Amino acid sequence: MTEHRIVCDCADIRLDKFISSAEIGLSRSMAASLIENGSVTVNGSACDKKQKLKTGDEIIVNVPDPVPYEAQAENIPIDIVYEDDDLLIVNKPKGMVVHPAAGNYSGTLVNALLYHCGDSLSGINGVMRPGIVHRIDKDTSGLLIVAKNDKAHAHLAAQIKEHSFTREYQAIVFGSIKDEEGVVDAPIGRHPVDRKKMCVTQKNSKNAVTHYKVLGRYRGYTHIRCILETGRTHQIRVHMAYLGHPVAGDPVYGVKNEKVSFTGQCLHAGKIGFIHPSTGEYLEFCSPLPAYFENFLTKLKNIGK
Repeated sequence: MTEHRIVCDCADIRLDKFISSAEIGLSRSMAASLIENGSVTVNGSACDKKQKLKTGDEIIVNVPDPVPYEAQAENIPIDIVYEDDDLLIVNKPKGMVVHPAAGNYSGTLVNALLYHCGDSLSGINGVMRPGIVHRIDKDTSGLLIVAKNDKAHAHLAAQIKEHSFTREYQAIVFGSIKDEEGVVDAPIGRHPVDRKKMCVTQKNSKNAVTHYKVLGRYRGYTHIRCILETGRTHQIRVHMAYLGHPVAGDPVYGVKNEKVSFTGQCLHAGKIGFIHPSTGEYLEFCSPLPAYFENFLTKLKNIGK
């Protein structure tokens, strides 16, 4: 059990909303659940989640320790682009979660990798993320690299940290981007209110740099290529929304009631390149645009006719 003591610095805010906005990483539903089971007190007394706080109120939140969980192997087909004794390159489909987490303990890429590789995955990231050097969002399709041993994992992770690891994406974004190419250099951190979101902010953030180039223009949308210089959570999605051109179909950072219907974000990790941890050779792999992306492009082209 971990105890968090927080002093309210504002007035007339609901308890559950205040807790979820605090720097302890709880969603509003989780905050409400803790309040309801008696794990939260205000000035030493039990309370209701709807209670309005006053400036100076002391809130104590007792967060239970996470239950240990080890990912299980599952016979799930995966598209392996390349594999050797040190690593493998997987072409992840849209809709697949990379590793188990609350609400998604099965059906993930890690579950599939454990079935395919057995014990031959790096252990640096623990039993929940074996082999995972970097990840892409559930609704982002495309390439990611998996390490089979700790030496390979450390070598690849160092390349990502040094920005020498090539990661190139294609996306369709809402609206018409003014310039043909550009760079977004804006730090990304956790959203101050919605803890499930990231945002461009100077507070508790890390530098984030995205290079983009226009590949095609359509009525109300732009097809772009993005190259990551850094790899922050939701980086392309946050940066494009920051420019006023969110990724088409993005359920979190996107535009509500888009002109063209689309389910999930139109973002594809189309290329990765790196120095092989054992041979020292530079390797590069490409993934063609998947059907959902091509179909959306076709729909946009037909609208323009």
